[in-house]
Parts: sequence; C-alpha cells; structure tokens
Amino acid sequence: MKKILLVILSLCVYSNSSAQMKKMGLLECVMYALENNISIAQFELDLENAALAEKDALGGMLPRVNGSISLNESKGLILDPQTQTNTIGTILSGSAGLSFGYTIFDGLRTIRRAQRAQLNSLATQYRVADLKDDISLAVANAYLRVISSKESLKVAQAQYNITEQDLKRTQELVASGVVPRGDLLEIEATAANQEQQVVNAENSVIISRINLAQLLQITDYENFDIADESFEVPSSTILEQSAKSIFNKALTFRNDIQVSKYNVALAQQDYKLAKGQLFPTLSAFLNYNTFASDQFRLEPNLNENPADPTDDFSLIRPDVITQLYTNDGINYGLSLNIPIFNGFATSNNVKRAEINVKRSELQFEQVKLDLENTVNQAYVDVKSFAKAYEAAQKTLEARRLAYQYAKERFDVGLMNAFNFSQAQARLDNAEANVIRTKYDYIFRLKVLEFYFGLPLAEMQ
Repeated sequence: MKKILLVILSLCVYSNSSAQMKKMGLLECVMYALENNISIAQFELDLENAALAEKDALGGMLPRVNGSISLNESKGLILDPQTQTNTIGTILSGSAGLSFGYTIFDGLRTIRRAQRAQLNSLATQYRVADLKDDISLAVANAYLRVISSKESLKVAQAQYNITEQDLKRTQELVASGVVPRGDLLEIEATAANQEQQVVNAENSVIISRINLAQLLQITDYENFDIADESFEVPSSTILEQSAKSIFNKALTFRNDIQVSKYNVALAQQDYKLAKGQLFPTLSAFLNYNTFASDQFRLEPNLNENPADPTDDFSLIRPDVITQLYTNDGINYGLSLNIPIFNGFATSNNVKRAEINVKRSELQFEQVKLDLENTVNQAYVDVKSFAKAYEAAQKTLEARRLAYQYAKERFDVGLMNAFNFSQAQARLDNAEANVIRTKYDYIFRLKVLEFYFGLPLAEMQ
C-alpha cells in the first residue's frame, strides 16, 4: 500500500508540472524524430561520403599535375652539379620540377568508377529515406500507444468514481440494516481492485510516453508529453484495392525496393570494373626539371698577356635565374602496361564480382517477396482488426446493457454484491478491449495505406 501511495504522489507531482510541458502532436513527433535520430545522422554522414566519392571519381578523369622543389647543402666529397665532377667543399643547390600525367585508356575503369559513385550516391539516398520510413512508422505506433494508454486511464478513473459512489451508498444501506455486510466487503474489494487498475493505467501512460520519448531521442521524460487528442477510426477506401494492386503500387516507390535495385546495379558495375583489369593501361606523361647551385665556375677570357697563363680563366659566381634557364630539361612519352599474369588475381576478382551480381539479384527477388508477404499480412491484419474492433463494440454495448440491468437489480436488493461486481468487471474488460482494438485497427489501417503511398503524418 505504501508503494501505491508513493506512485500516486509522484503522479500527482507529474500532473502538477504537466501544464509546463511541451505537448507535441503526431506530425511534430515524426519530424522531431527524423531530425534528431542518431541512425539517420549516421546515414547522412554516409551521404556526405558518397558525395566525396563522386568527386573522387570525377577527379580520376582529369590530368594529374604535381610540382616539386628541393633545397639541399652538401659537404665533403660531393658531385658538382655544374661540372658533373667530384670535388671537395660545400655546395648549396636546389632543384624544381613539374610533372604531368594522364591516363588515356584503362579498360574504361575510370568511367566505370564515376558511374558507380553516382549509383552509390543514389542508393545511399534511398537507404536514408527507407530508414526514415521505418522511424516514422515506429513513432506513429508509439504515439498511438500513448493515446490508447491515456484513454484507458480515463475509463479506469471513471469506473473507479462510479464504484466509489456505489461504495458510499452500500455503506449507508449496511448501516441501516437493509443489505448484509458481505455486500459491502464485496464492493470494497471491487473498489480496491479498480484503484489498482487506475495506478496501473497511470504507469502505462508514463511507460508509453517514455518509449515515445526514447524514439525521439528526448531524455527529459518529465517535461515531454503529447497533445491531448483522441483519434477516431478514419474512413478509408484502401480495402477497395486488392492486396496485389497495393503490392504492385508499393513496388514503384518503396525505398527498400529502390535500395535493393541499386545494389544490383552497383554489383554489375563492380563486375565491369573487375573485367577492366584485363585490359592494358595507356598513359601519357611530361616532366620538366631544372636546378641551380652556388658553386663558382671557370669561364675563359681574352688573354691580353700570353706570357701569363693564369689569365686564361676567371672564377664566376653563378646567377640563379640564368642557371634555372640553362639547366632545365623536358622529357615526355607514353607508357603502356599490359597485364599478362598475376597469379590468377584478376580472373578471380572477375569471378567474385560475377558471384556478387547473382547474389544481389537474388537478394532483390527476396526483398520483393518480403514486401509482398508484408503487404498481404498488413491487408489481412486490417480486415481482422476491423472485425475485432466491430465485435468489441458490440460486446461493449451488450455489457453496458447487462451492467445497467444488474445495477437496477442491485439497487433494489435483487442482486448480491458479488454478481454485481462481476457484471461491472465484464464491462471494464469490454471498454478496455474496445480501446485496444480501436488503436490496433487505426495503426494497421495506416500501415496498409502507407504501403499504397498515402501519407502517414495525418491519422485522422
């Protein structure tokens, strides 16, 4: 009993603070989940990587240009870059180069990579969209669970209030000696049981609200709630369609189908890339290089005094700019790489790629079969839950009439408290069953409409 009182006290505190809560509608919950879901954020990073892969593939079709600059100092016995002779001393030298390369033909692998990158980018987009579909369905289901729990709580509270009134009336009748004390004990037991049902219903509201908050990545459970609204069973013409027509429509737009279809295309592209390794690769190249150093060089001069042979040469400090012009060089050409034998690696890669194509095609067929089974199951669920909801309504109507009849007999002393409490318990179960089957039917109806391409955001 102490635990029950603590739960009721905590719920009272929750009730007092609920006025400050932000209450979210279904569409708002769905949009919030799509914006804050961790899995979606990870998939969107995959989208960024796919865009970079597209850029990489485009870059592979462009020429390769690289530049280089080096500066070094050598001491001791060194090779003089000016005279290409060994000398002893210290030389400061530098070089610069520019290289250009372009792949003329590589078995169309560069083009295939670009095409594959585009396919992968589209496939990733469909993966994100498919994940968003799954999350939207999960949020809608959790949202309806909260509403169902709240309606069940209202019913439990209303039933408990009626029983309290019956309890007060029975206490008066027992005090006046009109009914036996056993009837009072039976009503008290019924009231205690219904009080426990109210507590359980309140806990169910809290748990369902937390489950929805977790789907939305909201950790502040105490300040989260949904809008106070009640959904009626919407009118729908979806059952006028056959399960086969719904499946055929789903094939045209379902994101999981598109993902599987693009996986087949990616496997086929990988197969073409693998076969491209069997062809030669032809590349063109051009290199430009130059260098300069601080080494003195000897230059002949006009000898005005033939008797003095030392006047034949002069030491000249080199000019860097002049050296860069005079010491430069260019080489260019074509390079042909012909694959002859590499330990079966290329042929095995081709076979693996071919196997992957077959596997992806089989997976595509399996995805279509799974979708058809899902649609058929959803179609059957809608029909069965519609009948269950209709039957629950009829049962509730009958239980209400039976309860009213029992109450009239109980009020005039023609029925004992035990039989009256049984009639009330059957009514309680009938009302709870109507609420449960109602929201089960609404959700499954919307799931089936979702597979037909109708929006999920609006439930009413």
